[in-house]
Amino acid sequence: MLDRLLPLERPLVVLDTEATGTNARADRIVEIGCVKLHPDGRQETWVRRVDPGMPIPRGATAIHGIRDEDVRGCPPFREIAEELRQFLDGCDLAGYNLSAFDLPAIRLEFLRASIPFEITSRRLLDAQRIFFSREPRHLAAAARFYCDASHDGAHGALADAEMTLRVLAAQLERYAELPRSVGDLHELFCAGMDQDLDPEGRFRMVKGEPTVNFGRNRGRTLRDLSRQEPGFIKWIIKGDFSQPVKEIARKFLPPEDKSSQPPAKS
Repeated sequence: MLDRLLPLERPLVVLDTEATGTNARADRIVEIGCVKLHPDGRQETWVRRVDPGMPIPRGATAIHGIRDEDVRGCPPFREIAEELRQFLDGCDLAGYNLSAFDLPAIRLEFLRASIPFEITSRRLLDAQRIFFSREPRHLAAAARFYCDASHDGAHGALADAEMTLRVLAAQLERYAELPRSVGDLHELFCAGMDQDLDPEGRFRMVKGEPTVNFGRNRGRTLRDLSRQEPGFIKWIIKGDFSQPVKEIARKFLPPEDKSSQPPAKS
């Protein structure tokens, strides 16, 4: 249905995760569900449960129904990371609350697994942002409002991804004024939002400017620091930071310092 309302230039993967909690940086994924929609209308699904390497709190189990014994014997994320990366390769991404939880959680899991996963070339669709801009609610309410459906499978990752796909299609049918391209929808609902530039959230895009999100320079742009305190940029590059953080900082080295820096690790 969505492909009739939203012509695709490349595949779109609608994804959802279930985790040990609601903190994308501290909690771990226990299940990932994806629906890939191809430009020709074909669909593929992909779902895996993973061992989070930590106990699943009862509060989390009450939401998604996954217990410690349900993931016992499942592979850790690092063992399915390459398979997931290949499934997502060359695809735009969609989800419900994608930007605030699912995408940050997945990026951190890829970082821990030492698997490169870039998002800068991907367009993002967040059904929650469209919904909240019109009818502030949660996914189950969105299912009732847009699809007249009871979302009995709520909080199972694949069930949530499939329902989000239905909600996106219903939103495009209901709101005739919405753009009919992934790129335009990305620009309207996701491009201007503040978002982490690296998996750890050290840098954020704020009003179009890469900005420091930690320490005494929190809130200052890398562009200003490059001019006023280049030593801070060098400190990051030489310090105990992840490679994605260093690569971002390296882009803002003063020109006279770039030639003396070793090349970035691949």
